[in-house]
This record gives sequence, C-alpha cells and structure tokens, in this order.
Amino acid sequence: MDKQLTEKIDPGSCMALIPARGGSKGVPKKNIRLLKGFPLIAYSIAAARLSEKIDRVVVSTDSQEIAEIAGKYGAEVPFLRPPEYAQDHSPDIDFVEHAIAWLGEQEGRIPEYLVHLRPTTPLRRSTVIDKAVRMIMEDEGATSLRSGFHCVHPPYKWLRISESGYMEPVMPGMTCDETNLPRQDFSEIYIPNGYVDVLKTEFIIKNHLMHGDRMIGFKTKEVPDIDTESDFKKLESYQEEKEALEKLLGYLQGIGGLE
Repeated sequence: MDKQLTEKIDPGSCMALIPARGGSKGVPKKNIRLLKGFPLIAYSIAAARLSEKIDRVVVSTDSQEIAEIAGKYGAEVPFLRPPEYAQDHSPDIDFVEHAIAWLGEQEGRIPEYLVHLRPTTPLRRSTVIDKAVRMIMEDEGATSLRSGFHCVHPPYKWLRISESGYMEPVMPGMTCDETNLPRQDFSEIYIPNGYVDVLKTEFIIKNHLMHGDRMIGFKTKEVPDIDTESDFKKLESYQEEKEALEKLLGYLQGIGGLE
C-alpha cells in the first residue's frame, strides 16, 4: 500500500493542510470563534491563500459547520475527517495520514509537501511561510521542518519538587547549583510553535511518522497561540504583528480578492 501511495506523489507540489476539530473543551467552537469579525480558522486560510508556494488549501475537519465556513473563505473540504481521528487525544499523525490516503485513493495525486497550519496561531506572514517551504525544498536530506521561537528562560534552570519534598533540577544529570549558572552557559533552546510546519509526504508514507530525526529548525518570533478565553482577549490588543494582521484582514474582507 505504501508503494502505491508514493507512486502518486506529485513532485514539487505543495498543499496547506489545516486541521480543525469541531470539539474544543477549553474554548467551545474555538476554531470558528470570531476574531475581529472573522472566524479564527479564516486567518490560516488567508495566510495559505496569500502564499506563493502553496498550490492548494485543504481543511481537515469532522464538523460540517466548520467545513461550510472554511469553504466560504477559500479552502477546500473534499472530505470529513472520521470521528476516531478527531478525539481530544488523537495524535496529529492520524489526520495527516488520513488526508494523504484519501487524496491518493480518491484523486490519484498526493502533494510532495504538506504545510501544516494550526488555526490556533492566526497571525502569520505568507512571506515567512514561503521562506519555510523554500528552505525544505532546498534540503533533500531533511525529513521535515518545524517552527519555533527562542526560549528566554531555558529549562536547564527549571526546578521541580521531588517526592521527598525537596527541589531538584528538571533536567536529568544536573545539580541544583548548576541551575544557577548564567543562562549564556547553556545551549539555546527553541519552543515549537504553530507558525508553520512543512512535512514530506514520502517520509510520512514510508515511516508513519510526521517529523523524523532530520527536522529543520525554522526560527520565528514568538506569536500568540489561542488555547483559553484569556488568549482571545490578549490577541485583540496584540500590536506586534499589526502589518500581518492588516494583510490577512485585507484578504478576508475581500473574500478571495488576491493580488
């Protein structure tokens, strides 16, 4: 089956895959909650549509309501995700492999690259997405690309309370005194975020893994991520990516009026 799928990969093609489950316990209907008058998912669709490297924008959802909203803002929803791949604890690999298999079986064509865009990170620059896609296209040995931002307070300095009731370092092998060393003495740490991940479908099909051990680290700014009600309130007043927001709102207000 794997060989049959890899034979259907279209070299050089790139598709955005936006996951959007209908259920959300932290913020009900989070993916379609309005932000400045538009559903949250619409911002990821807009960023993908404005990209020069992305050929197609597909939303993977188990919700008919989300499917209809996604279609309104320029995405395709050629299938509904099966409920077993849309549970609270469903790993990302489930919806990714489902989308790949569906495309191969129903359309006979699979993109070489998947750009994974989470709706919960709404403020993106399409130029940054394009830079990430170009980077992985130029690296034949890479198994994937994942974005992240620099961690100002590295986990080497973190402590936890052990079963004995005393504090101990979070990082194995360290002493409490070593956690007091200047942060400049430690390696730089990056926290994965939802700005942009780029996946290689051939690697996924052959290994049933998303990222592999040759993952390109793509550095971005720290950007807002929506998980709670308070995150929505913070984003309403967020000013650092004002230019990116204006670009996305320009697309959404025009509903398809691409330059």
